[in-house]
Amino acid sequence: MSDAESPLDKSAVELAQSIREGEISPVEVMELTLQRIDEINPAINAVIWLDREQSMAAARESQARISSGAPVRPFEGVPLPLKDFVNAVGQPNTMGSRAIDDAPAQKDDLVVSLFRNAGFSFVGRTNTPEFVTLTDTVNSRYGATRNPWNTERSAGGSSGGAGAAVAAGIAAAAHASDGGGSIRVPASVNGLVGFKPSRGRVPSEFGHWNFASTDGVLTRTVKDSAAILDVLSPGDRAGWFVTQPPSRPFVEELHPADTSLRIGVLSLANVGVDVDDDCVAAAEQAARFLEKLGHRVSSVDAYLFDPPTIGAFVNHVMSAYLANSDIVNPALCDPFIQYRLDSARDFTSVDYVGLEMAIQLQARRVVAQWGDQFDVLLTPTMATTVPAVGKVYAEANEDPGGERLLERRTATFTVAANLSGLPAASFPVGVDHNGMPVGVQLISGPGDEATLFQLGHSLEQEFRWHERRPTIA
Repeated sequence: MSDAESPLDKSAVELAQSIREGEISPVEVMELTLQRIDEINPAINAVIWLDREQSMAAARESQARISSGAPVRPFEGVPLPLKDFVNAVGQPNTMGSRAIDDAPAQKDDLVVSLFRNAGFSFVGRTNTPEFVTLTDTVNSRYGATRNPWNTERSAGGSSGGAGAAVAAGIAAAAHASDGGGSIRVPASVNGLVGFKPSRGRVPSEFGHWNFASTDGVLTRTVKDSAAILDVLSPGDRAGWFVTQPPSRPFVEELHPADTSLRIGVLSLANVGVDVDDDCVAAAEQAARFLEKLGHRVSSVDAYLFDPPTIGAFVNHVMSAYLANSDIVNPALCDPFIQYRLDSARDFTSVDYVGLEMAIQLQARRVVAQWGDQFDVLLTPTMATTVPAVGKVYAEANEDPGGERLLERRTATFTVAANLSGLPAASFPVGVDHNGMPVGVQLISGPGDEATLFQLGHSLEQEFRWHERRPTIA
């Protein structure tokens, strides 16, 4: 079998079907996956921890389940890397930091349990910036993750290892999380589909970063994202937020959206940063196609939180949660993390509550625009094309208290969906003048992932990004 015909080049849904129909066994799939990690990972450093026997044991368990005639789970035997940020039994969770020990976890996080229950076989852990706090996956413990499209470029962050693994063909899907753009930014720079679900859609033990963060996946196809979100969103009676349940499974939403949609286009950031021409062009390209489908498309001046509040969220909310991590020795952290720890201790509880109130009040103003001024907002995913690997990381460490302009440009369009709790997705519609992927972002109203899957499916049929693959030198 040639590499071009490898089962690993299938989507997660297609691979699950091949396993169910006996075309290939879970053990064979895992062996191919481990072989591909050996071949590809040294060039990109996406997978930073791997227990081969543990992965093979999971594959053998799926194979035994199929052989016994037991009910086959939706993604039985499909390999899935986990981001180095969640707890999974038998795996370390270092969060990309030298200051966290590598003792194996004794309990699964809720999202990990949902992946297990869906039949996924875990294979390794993917790299992340230290404590998932940057849009560039570089840290002093594991080094830099490189973009498969050009290994001199960043794989994004914080789910950069996950994005590089999927783009390189190590896995059809990878666990990711998003607290300010950490699914959508890697999706944009690696040429992938990245869905950030609604707040509360995917169960979590607690609301990380004041409920701004959520778990999800990175995939090559909209169908994979929809089918996996179906297994990750069973409802959570014990959760802080109750998200409106979908009227049907998300995987049944892969059809054209009602053409009565009002799509607002915001191609210039309202937070004082420049937007690269290639990023604007990708958004305009998507807008023209959606208008051709019959949607009412127009430019809008949307309100997406004020810059001081966004800055305070990044600098203070994120830092406060960081300061509550199980850090063994702060001196082992990178300089920008040490700066964040010091900042958190200087920020009073009164200041924190005031910031939280400001975010809540502005979120109401943000969310009110959906259904009033527009039904869906279309933006570039990022204000910059793909940065050089390590550039955002260097910027953060050289002047931790500075403006960090490049970092702002990577996340200026994405963070509003986290602070408001709205569902958002990045689709790799464009290609920049250097041949690198460029994503466009769609944000829909509260609990309305269905519309994103409908529009994303139409965009995928037109732009065919799932057929493009990088060639890794």
